[in-house]
Amino acid sequence: MSSHITKAVIPAAGLGTRFLPATKAMPKEMLPVVDKPAIQYVVEEAVRNGLTDVLMITGRNKNALENHFDNVPELESALRKKGDDKRLASVEQSTDLADMHYVRQGEPRGLGHAVLRSQMHVGNESFAVLLGDDLIDERDNILGPMIAAHDAHHASVVALMEVPRDMTDHYGIATIEDIGEGDVVRIVDLVEKPDPKDAPSNLAVIGRYVLRPEIYDILEDTEPGKGNEIQLTDALRQMATNNIAGGVLGIVFRGRRYDTGDKLDYIKAIVRLALQRPDLGPALENWLDVESHRRP
Repeated sequence: MSSHITKAVIPAAGLGTRFLPATKAMPKEMLPVVDKPAIQYVVEEAVRNGLTDVLMITGRNKNALENHFDNVPELESALRKKGDDKRLASVEQSTDLADMHYVRQGEPRGLGHAVLRSQMHVGNESFAVLLGDDLIDERDNILGPMIAAHDAHHASVVALMEVPRDMTDHYGIATIEDIGEGDVVRIVDLVEKPDPKDAPSNLAVIGRYVLRPEIYDILEDTEPGKGNEIQLTDALRQMATNNIAGGVLGIVFRGRRYDTGDKLDYIKAIVRLALQRPDLGPALENWLDVESHRRP
């Protein structure tokens, strides 16, 4: 990766109310997907794309996130004494992934506010934002092309994905303009969570962003919007419609994405990722085949 972008911001301050009671005492980002917490997949994606300086925006009761990416000398020592090299390596992997940093969001005032809390760490550099709810399949890289588009056009870039029309009120929705570069398009307008009958398209902004530092000045002046929260979508709309700092580009993602903030998608993510694995896939596939024939 030749880009100068090295910093990733991962907002992880949400309460995880959709997964209660499982998230009563456990951060939603720590829910396991097969045998790793969801948040580790996101950090691994950042690192694969050259982003080794990771800032996590956390909140109350999120200490487990810091602990997961820290050393656990007692556990490591016990595994070493047992000669359990495989499990020891898996534990050490999360510790050695990246240069991890943490800052508290304080009051939950929206994604835009969470991103704004990263300003002191990021400074006057472009950076990536990866939402912990969105897992992108390792076989379908989107962050790499986004960084390349940022470097080529010197603009902020968001990931877009087609969603069913009746789901537009769950996302920021984009109006786009073709620039003759295939799936790379220009964003001409954005609206946060529109009613399906009012949505300008079905192209939704999903949880990957590569942002120029000018976003911070815009966020400082962005008034609370939908849900009385400071919306990142509203700040990006200002950049796009006023062509600030090169405007905003989008890349239409056509790969596999798992929304682990949704119960059904979370279950699908576990099944699909387990099916990929040589140690689990064949047995799981056989079991699913048997179960499918047992259904009434």
